[in-house]
Amino acid sequence: RVDAKPATRTVFARVRKHLIEYFGADRRIDTIGKGDADAWRLFLVSRKLADNTVRRHCGVAKQFFKAAVRRELIPSNPFADLVSVVRGSDERRRYFVTREDIEAVLDAAPDPEWKAMIALARFGGLRCPSEILSLRWDDVDFHRGRIRVRSPKTEHYEGRGVRVVPLFPELEPYLLEAYTAAAEGAQYVVTRYRNPAANLRTRFERIIERAGLVPWPKPWHNMRASRQTELARDFPLHVVCAWIGNSRAIAQE
Repeated sequence: RVDAKPATRTVFARVRKHLIEYFGADRRIDTIGKGDADAWRLFLVSRKLADNTVRRHCGVAKQFFKAAVRRELIPSNPFADLVSVVRGSDERRRYFVTREDIEAVLDAAPDPEWKAMIALARFGGLRCPSEILSLRWDDVDFHRGRIRVRSPKTEHYEGRGVRVVPLFPELEPYLLEAYTAAAEGAQYVVTRYRNPAANLRTRFERIIERAGLVPWPKPWHNMRASRQTELARDFPLHVVCAWIGNSRAIAQE
């Protein structure tokens, strides 16, 4: 049990899932050695996880087993030697998602919630899953044309836990459709896909393929980055950064 922010808990849940999936729920941790840790890393690679995702997972596994060492449950940490430093962004994994492609993907989406998630990322610039799954209907002000975005990733920085994003014309129809389809009394914009262990990327890539396209690298991140690129053409950079919720350095990169 860890007292951590929602985004961190989501990562922890995924790592725990992969540990149990590979080793089994009944495996004693004092029987896991360095060779087992190496094999687990290869298992993550075989699941086609991105290199930086594998590195983050290894870093979390290190934390889990370091805690076990401190509690004297095991003599040493078998994951200690795994590489866990996240590398800088790879130019080859950057991709601009065109309006034509995203319209095809939206047409292929199975329901209004999926369309809302895709539109929030591509037209609203929200992070997925953290910001999109945190979005409530009372955060969406259709009358005033704006959205209050809660950001688990940046909430530990003073004044950066919440930001306001315009309800852009491209985004509004998809939120209206999701609102009309929502169950009475629904609090969250997304209700059907809230399992923190769910792999939204894999599901999204299937939707992209259904649209007749080849999934692009880092599908959610590159939609958000594409929106920032568009906005930066028409608005001052500091305004765009306030909407997207990142720094000028990241925006310029």
